[in-house]
Formats: sequence, C-alpha cells, structure tokens
Amino acid sequence: MADNKNLRINDQIRVREVRLIDDQGEQQGVLATVDALRMARDLGLDLVEIAPQSVPPVCKILDYGKFKFEQEKKFKDNRKNQKIVKIKEIRMQPKIDDHDLDFKSKHVREFLDEGNKVKVTIRFRGRELAHTEIGEDVLKSVLGRVEGMYVLERPPTMEGRFMSMILSPKGSPAKKPEGTRPVQKAEPETN
Repeated sequence: MADNKNLRINDQIRVREVRLIDDQGEQQGVLATVDALRMARDLGLDLVEIAPQSVPPVCKILDYGKFKFEQEKKFKDNRKNQKIVKIKEIRMQPKIDDHDLDFKSKHVREFLDEGNKVKVTIRFRGRELAHTEIGEDVLKSVLGRVEGMYVLERPPTMEGRFMSMILSPKGSPAKKPEGTRPVQKAEPETN
C-alpha cells in the first residue's frame, strides 16, 4: 500500500472513475467516483485511494482512522524488532605495551558480547609507516586474545596511515539441552 501521507481520501479523490474494493475486501469493479463515495458514506466509512498509480486508481472502503492507527502500530512494531548494529572503534599504536593490549582486548570482548561490530585500528606515525608488519602483529595478537568470540569480517588492510580490521560477533551457539541429573537418595540416618 502507499505511504499514509500520500493517501487521498473521500473528496480529495478527483478522478472520474475508480476500481472499488468494498469493506468486506471484495472487488466491486469500476465505478464512478461519486457512486463509490456514496457507498462509503452510506456505510459510515471512508473511500481511500490505495493504488493511485493504476488505471483507474484502486480505492477501498474502510475506516481511515482505524487503518491509519493499524499502519502506525505495524511501523512501530517493525522498528522495535530491529536490531541496530553499531560499529565501535578501538584505536592503538604499533608500540603498545602488553598491559595496554590486554586492556584494549578486554574492551573488544565487551563490545562483541554486546552484539556490536568492532573496528580495530592501528595508527602509524612518521617512520612507523616503514614497519607496518609490527602493526599487523599487534592486530594478530588482538585476534589471539579474543579467540572464539568473533568472525573476521574484514582482514587487516592499510588505509593511508591506518591499518584496520573489522570483527563481528559470532552467532550465539545453540544451547544444549541440559541432561537430567540422577536424583541422589538420602541415606537413612543411623543413630
């Protein structure tokens, strides 16, 4: 159906004839617009143009207020069910200490646990650009520290003075059904 804002209703429909669908959802054929409007008013409903691009335009007899409410409700439900994936970025330099690398890797793990993608970037300055393999080793070290939690979406690549890779969270593994544990019988107390 057309967007709610572009729908024409009742007297806004200015064409000579329309293809009519009644309030029960059945086709009534091609009718004069005034006759279709009269039918809608007799039922206490609205005539709504739902397919203006067809020849003649398709109109339906319905309660416009209720229709608009249902469309908005459907739109809100669709937005509520959307999962918005954010890309978080972690920046480092090739001369990073082990402790700092552990700290940054912990953040990468947290972002992946939250379901976000992570862009890990190494920034090269000055002469560091001559030794990009050091930056690649740092990125591989990060991958080793978050092993099993990611899918490598984009491997390490150079972009000007930056080398980066993108990790996306690994799909949550299916939970295995828990087996029933044998019930231990209490031993009778002997006094």
